[in-house]
Amino acid sequence: MRVLAIGAHPDDLEILSGGTLARFRQEGHHVVMCHVANGNLGHTEIPRPELREIRREEAKRAAALIGAESVTLDLDDMEIFLERDSRMKMTNVIRQAAPDVLIVPSLNDYLADHIASAQVSIDASFVATLPQLVTEAAVHFKLTPIYFADTVAGIRFEPEEYVDISAVQDIKRQMIACHESQARWLKEHDNIDYVEFAMKQSAFRGVQCGVEYAEGYRLHRVWGRIPTRRYLP
Repeated sequence: MRVLAIGAHPDDLEILSGGTLARFRQEGHHVVMCHVANGNLGHTEIPRPELREIRREEAKRAAALIGAESVTLDLDDMEIFLERDSRMKMTNVIRQAAPDVLIVPSLNDYLADHIASAQVSIDASFVATLPQLVTEAAVHFKLTPIYFADTVAGIRFEPEEYVDISAVQDIKRQMIACHESQARWLKEHDNIDYVEFAMKQSAFRGVQCGVEYAEGYRLHRVWGRIPTRRYLP
């Protein structure tokens, strides 16, 4: 199976879906990790052009830990909007990835970049099936199931499905820790321990479903996308 996971910023997937993606890879599935924004506003001191490059490399290292592919739309932070250019870029990414299943940010999350990334992804996944709309990559005819990842801190999100990540929790920690530039930024900006913040949320989701660590998801329940099988590991 081919999995395309989309996050707004270079570390969002690792925080909210890192364990799930690790499990997908362990089961032999192809995983593409796409971040929409380049993360160039996420630091106090590092200049934006330099930070963009640093965060790109951090994302590549995190993906490499599980043998996933890392791609980016390379939009600037806080410059993600539901408009033609972003939708066409995402359409091309989806066609290149040719996914059987999509993971996208929650439409209820706290930040405009997250919400816009979700809506752009949903719209582009339909556009990707239209053969007369031409992009660099070939048309991808499959209208895939879409799963919303958890929100940051789990606020305004009630999971429908859980993935047990207990056996891969160390890998998730390592993936998050690859984003070294963010550890200091989040300590200064939000006064949180980057890795422990994410793992506490996974522990809480684990309590809900009776395992040590878990990640939660909701299915995008619209016509044409409701599966009759479980896609999550």
